[in-house]
Amino acid sequence: MKPSYYKSIQNKILISMILVPVVSFALSLLLGSYYLTNSLQRSTIASLQRIVSDHRHMIESFLTERAHDLQFILNTYSYDDLSQADHLGRVFKNLQEQSGAFVDLGVFDQDGNHVAYNGPYELKWKNYGSEKWFQRAMGDGIYISDIFLGYRQVPHFIIAVSKSDGGRRWTVRATIDTQFFTQLVERVRIGKTGEAYLLNSDGVLQTRQRSGRDLMENPLDQVEYPGDLDNIHTYLAKDITGEDFLYATTWLKDKEWLLVVRQEKAESLRSLMAATYGIILISIIALSAIVVVAFYITGRIIQRMKEMDTEKESLNQQLIRAQRLAELGEMAAGFAHEINNPLQIIRSEQALIEMNFQDLKESGALEPSEALTELDDSMEQIKLQIDRCAGITQAILKFGRQGEPRMQNVDLTVFIPQVTDMVAKKASVNGIEIIQEIAEDTPPVHGDPGQLQQVLLNLFNNAMDAVIHRHGASGGQLAIRTSAAEGRHTRIVVGDNGCGIDADNIKKIFSPFFTTKPPGKGTGLGLSVCYGIINTMGGTMEVESSPGSGSTFTILLPSASI
Repeated sequence: MKPSYYKSIQNKILISMILVPVVSFALSLLLGSYYLTNSLQRSTIASLQRIVSDHRHMIESFLTERAHDLQFILNTYSYDDLSQADHLGRVFKNLQEQSGAFVDLGVFDQDGNHVAYNGPYELKWKNYGSEKWFQRAMGDGIYISDIFLGYRQVPHFIIAVSKSDGGRRWTVRATIDTQFFTQLVERVRIGKTGEAYLLNSDGVLQTRQRSGRDLMENPLDQVEYPGDLDNIHTYLAKDITGEDFLYATTWLKDKEWLLVVRQEKAESLRSLMAATYGIILISIIALSAIVVVAFYITGRIIQRMKEMDTEKESLNQQLIRAQRLAELGEMAAGFAHEINNPLQIIRSEQALIEMNFQDLKESGALEPSEALTELDDSMEQIKLQIDRCAGITQAILKFGRQGEPRMQNVDLTVFIPQVTDMVAKKASVNGIEIIQEIAEDTPPVHGDPGQLQQVLLNLFNNAMDAVIHRHGASGGQLAIRTSAAEGRHTRIVVGDNGCGIDADNIKKIFSPFFTTKPPGKGTGLGLSVCYGIINTMGGTMEVESSPGSGSTFTILLPSASI
């Protein structure tokens, strides 16, 4: 096959193996990422809203409790009692024991005159009649102010409650410790970048910002206001430095104060970013694994296709050679049969000549001489060569005979030397020593002599090829040994000191069409056929070998009953 053919198939398989899983994986990943991202965002925002809601409740509870403290004083003591400085001091002391948030305590008449005061400033008898906080307290009964400077010129806010008693209306006012209140608001700590602060309805800071802005200043970042009173508004925006922040805002004091909680987006969505990075990393690893596996499997498939095509081509060539060998076998048998007839005639004529020659010598017609002796030697040599040719033709006929096996008892002590003689000339020419150790008590076996001859000749020829490959024309050995084996079996061992067989090939040595010989030197059918023949005869064939130490084939056959 042309390389372009395999390249085309490889590209198609590779595209299919990568495209299908990648598309499926990408769709699943996008869908999972979408839902995971939304889930983490919702979870982060919900967590922030919960923090804001709890903090709003805490601040409102603090302000409500402080207002209730003042109402308790207003309802417990009379105006005359609280107007006395020493009595007001004792009340203020008790008030501070309940809450350290109070800085001072004062009593005002209906005109706004500061009739009694206990605290660090000189505020007694100052008039607050025109102040917003006083007017709101007188009108609403209770009022919590924004941060303002007042007479003391220090940023602070107050809680004032008023009461009508005996046709007279009077007010009690307390200043809340700004530092205490700021710490209360800042108590919500969200990571390293999170902060909380309060704005009034005009956008003026009522508590300090951790990011640097002070009381009564405007924050540098623009804040979005929620619509409803109980609503918590969340959004993403950039601050003055350009950093992205996640904001949450909600109203306090009936939309008079705004609680703002913010945190850097990168920190607030850290879990989302970590999940995103994890997904990206997993995606890269998974896609890389898909590509690597696809390339590996595709390469294996193409390599296997090449091997199968090569094996197919080799199989076709081997089948052609096997057919040629079969035809050659038939031709050889025919040639041997045709040669055998003239040999019989030559044998008859040689016997007639020898008989007549003997008569002439006995009648005295031929006197003894050196020429006569040479003629006798020639006649003997002719007889010997005729017998040799007859033996060769008989062996060829026996080897090439086809048809059903003819089972009979085979005496290995006679049979094996006959087979060995057929390869003796080849062994001698290549300097191979044949060692025969045929035990006299070797039991006969029951089988087809022609098939057993085929097995032994194949093993002999393979052994000699291995020996020649390693030793060349000298130093080779081929050993044939027979003996009785346990369990009424006969053992035949064929060994050599050739090049041997490596561990990978020895597992496939009996497989059809497997050969270690170069193209044109072997069909790969010999050992497979031999294995089948021995198996049919009820025996086993095993091999032991290692590179550089030769090979040993052991055949076990059932012994024949005598």
